[in-house]
Amino acid sequence: MANIYCTATNTGKGFFTNQDRNDFYLSGRHGDVWVVGDNAKGAAWVSRNSGTSKTKAEAQAIVDEKIEEAKVVYDAETAEHPENPLHLKDTKSAIDHTRPAKYILP
Repeated sequence: MANIYCTATNTGKGFFTNQDRNDFYLSGRHGDVWVVGDNAKGAAWVSRNSGTSKTKAEAQAIVDEKIEEAKVVYDAETAEHPENPLHLKDTKSAIDHTRPAKYILP
């Protein structure tokens, strides 16, 4: 499966639709990185959302950087509150209670 890699800011309702999900692969990652199925409808979605094309390596570097930043926040929060390591606020880790882990883009 070929993919398009881009950065685009999620603008909320209408940013992507159920129909988009049916028409092409779509996955959002750290750093506003989006992996989009490489077809005409996927390319139209990137254009519609003012996506900035990235190579897979560039997109992976952005994701890696954001995950490393999240690890620093997680580690600082758990060190500050060792009695309650799940004391995290305003981070993705607060939702799933785990230390961020490296993610390899498809």
